[in-house]
Amino acid sequence: MKTRQLIMENGAVFTGEAFGSDRLTAGEVVFNTGMTGYQEILSDPSYAGQIVTLTYPSIGNCGINRDDFESMTPFLHGVIVRESAETPSHFRSERTLDEWLSENNIPGLKGIDTRRLTRMIRSSGAMKGRLCSVDDDREEVVKMLKSTDHAGQFIERTSTKKMYVSPGKNGRIVLIDYGAKKSLLKELSVFETEVVIVPHTMSARDILDLRPDGVALSNGPGDPKAASHAVKIIRELLGSVPIFGICLGHQLLAMAAGGDTEKMPFGHRGGNHPVKDLRTSQVTITAQNHGYTVRKDSLAGRNVEITHENVNDNTVEGISLTDAAAFSVQFHPESSAGPEDDKALFQAFYDEVCKHRNTKRGGAVYAETNGY
Repeated sequence: MKTRQLIMENGAVFTGEAFGSDRLTAGEVVFNTGMTGYQEILSDPSYAGQIVTLTYPSIGNCGINRDDFESMTPFLHGVIVRESAETPSHFRSERTLDEWLSENNIPGLKGIDTRRLTRMIRSSGAMKGRLCSVDDDREEVVKMLKSTDHAGQFIERTSTKKMYVSPGKNGRIVLIDYGAKKSLLKELSVFETEVVIVPHTMSARDILDLRPDGVALSNGPGDPKAASHAVKIIRELLGSVPIFGICLGHQLLAMAAGGDTEKMPFGHRGGNHPVKDLRTSQVTITAQNHGYTVRKDSLAGRNVEITHENVNDNTVEGISLTDAAAFSVQFHPESSAGPEDDKALFQAFYDEVCKHRNTKRGGAVYAETNGY
């Protein structure tokens, strides 16, 4: 058994057993409370640069398969679990969690009290940590953590570098990729719509030259304020085409409408977050993964309606612009992993796409047309 330790920014030390890669890394330490879906969580680009603590006691019992990745390249900096299953039992399993982490050069730490770590983050707020050798000096590591900014702008790494197309026949949606999950592309393609995935740097003019019937703003990692270029692009698109934002895309849309964002004490990450639709009073359970939120007070006096609110802490979970066909949600309606209570939001976006295309075609019935 090889020993490894996690040293936190506040000086706390958690010593356990190393697994995965031998690489030593640092990053913001976050926790996800989901009981299932660890493969989707660990391959989600939104975790870029973070060390992810999975609070469910035993992780890896289903192994790793080829189908459930949200991205073929994982971007997280480390994994922390209470117990890692060494002999997974599932008919789709192709390798263990330990093997997958090693193959992708991601370090892991197991055998620590993950509940203690989670309670510390909840009470003290988000902080950085480093997975390191037991021989490393704690004071030196703490000094390094306090002097290093690990927030950064990760969408340069997680966004596609070139445009590509998912074929379809019922209209065209442009997906601006800030670190899009595979399941988001899957849901946008449900209506047999052509989806054109473009880099986060593509200009508004180049996007409109593609003649989209709708634009989707994907999830992604990092501080939305570090993506001012994305806000400018979205602002230039408003009013020209229907827009639907998810997670980071939601925050960027709010900023494009004049709002502001702020870092949360410890974020929302898990599959059991209740959200209330303020228009219907219906409460649904949602999957979430974010450490920043839209400031409610920053939307006052703007052409923005707050449509969804978190039941636990009253943070903004959804908005709709009153002067443009644009709306967004902070949570993940595509789930994966998590509840599917809000998949109807994709239908709502598709309805806006239909309206826009019908207008362009002079009122043709969208659902009965093929091609352009």
